[in-house]
Amino acid sequence: MSTIDNAFDAETLRVLGHRLVDRLADHLRDSRENLEMPVLPWAEPDVSIANWPGDFPAGPDPDPAAFDALLGRVIDGSTHLHHPRFVGHQVTSPLPTAALAEFAGAMLNNGMAIYEMGPVATAMERAVIRWMCDRIGYGNEAGGLLTSGGSVGNLTALLAARQSHAGFDAWTGGASAGPPLAVLSSDQTHYCVQRAVQIMGWGSDGVVAVPVDERFRMRPELLEDAFGRAEGLGRRVVAVVASAASTSTGAYDPLDRVADFCERRGLWLHVDGAHGAAAAISPKYGQLVDGIERADSVVWDAHKMLLMPALVTAVLFRDGARSYESFAQQASYLFEGRDPSEEWFNGATRTLECTKRMMSLELYSTLAVHGTDMFSEYVTGTYDLARSFASLIAASHDFELAVEPDANIVCFRFVGDGLVEDTDLDALQDRLRSRVNASGRFYFVRTALPKGVFLRVTVINPATTGDDLALLLDAIREAAE
Repeated sequence: MSTIDNAFDAETLRVLGHRLVDRLADHLRDSRENLEMPVLPWAEPDVSIANWPGDFPAGPDPDPAAFDALLGRVIDGSTHLHHPRFVGHQVTSPLPTAALAEFAGAMLNNGMAIYEMGPVATAMERAVIRWMCDRIGYGNEAGGLLTSGGSVGNLTALLAARQSHAGFDAWTGGASAGPPLAVLSSDQTHYCVQRAVQIMGWGSDGVVAVPVDERFRMRPELLEDAFGRAEGLGRRVVAVVASAASTSTGAYDPLDRVADFCERRGLWLHVDGAHGAAAAISPKYGQLVDGIERADSVVWDAHKMLLMPALVTAVLFRDGARSYESFAQQASYLFEGRDPSEEWFNGATRTLECTKRMMSLELYSTLAVHGTDMFSEYVTGTYDLARSFASLIAASHDFELAVEPDANIVCFRFVGDGLVEDTDLDALQDRLRSRVNASGRFYFVRTALPKGVFLRVTVINPATTGDDLALLLDAIREAAE
């Protein structure tokens, strides 16, 4: 058997696949049950590079167990998101069924530029987009697409806003074909919005800031002032970007009031709901996104609060026809000169990607297998637990809560008991975080707020309990000692 035939051998796949699933099943069990297992098996970057050299052999490894051993090392050395004490970034512990669906999708490798290359994935994407549109209150005319992450999703939505509201054809004529453009957003908006604006050629002044209140929510009454400042800079405002919820603190902007302003001014309203649009599926917390149904576009990450592997992002449009305006160009060898809106099933007319992976398979299969109630219960449970954790912090004399949480993100800092007056609290938080994370007991992050550096926890793992979070405070206290 030739080397390449051996690489494609079906029985080899069967053996390696069984071994890999066994390893991953053991890892899942150990992550959730063995709390002595480190969340983050910390190694300095230089050590990691030394452990993974790039001097690859010319021929195959003669050891039949080489692949299995290699993946064992990958599993052992990775950050363990299924560990209940992973409370760090907004990346979820994916459902095992979703991971298996991704494996199947990777093996089938049906790209989704045109329907004939990905017929099943295209149909599934249509279904999950309809489900998500229904959840946020969009009507039958709504539509959208899946794409690779919130950064690409926000860029896609803002490209549509530009094409719709610029007053000139910026896609064909370029940014200089009309007056300089701008969007209004708060300083809590994710940095990818600033990136998107600068990618579109609007410069650093293309985002005009709207102040936030003490809860880090946009102040809609100051939108008019921001609009005037933008005009004073010679800018034509085309859109307002609202957060649901913000990355730093999980704050939800008051969407209804922002929508009122956009309607008065004839502006596009885009909601970055990458993290928090999932509140729409929680009967208890759905009011956090009241008004989202009035947005022209919404971004919603399934790899955050819908338990999917990264990356799976939905870009939803209240008027589905707008989804064809982001990339208003023709590729004759693919689309044969036809109006792309007449052939919604050829996905490359609406996405930055041409060869897009079968990301709809993961979301569709898990919704079909587990049912929608499980996802609703998950969102409600994480938001509940974050509020309980915030109450615990508020009742502790040696911690300070930054703000009552809207979502499942909690920001706080250690203020100690009897710290000297000139203690650098910012540096202290960074030292405490580094010490606790390096111990492997927990993994959490930090954020910079107007008062300084705060520790930041995202309750995103469904296995995390109140006891885990109480032990985190104890671990921080121990590190401070």
